[in-house]
Amino acid sequence: MTISGGCYCGAVRYEAQGEPLMRGLCHCRECQYITGGGANVAMAVPAPGFSYSKGSPRAFARDDLDSPVTREFCADCGTHLVSRPPALPDMVILKAGTLDDPAVYGAPEMAFYCCEKQPYHYLPDGLPTFERFPGE
Repeated sequence: MTISGGCYCGAVRYEAQGEPLMRGLCHCRECQYITGGGANVAMAVPAPGFSYSKGSPRAFARDDLDSPVTREFCADCGTHLVSRPPALPDMVILKAGTLDDPAVYGAPEMAFYCCEKQPYHYLPDGLPTFERFPGE
């Protein structure tokens, strides 16, 4: 499977080869900052199959944390494209809103970091939920 996407202004584009490894809703406080308040609708893809096909994103990782997530975004329009959690080095986390065809995302398989979920975050009925990331 080939998945493609990019930022709002078109300056940065990416491609991902391989089957998605996970589709989820992240409710962590950091993702709330990135999304403007909502859950982060994210899809994990194999890191070896991911590459930028146009432009280069800026990267940001907090320097006050022991093992911060690196977040990559378009320096021109600010679109958050991917996250690279150090605990998951074999995955790149794509933001569903950046997919050329958001329908490729399908439906979430789980919700995680629900310990930081806000009262205005709604979960689909029957969706498996986790206080942190599964396995933590």
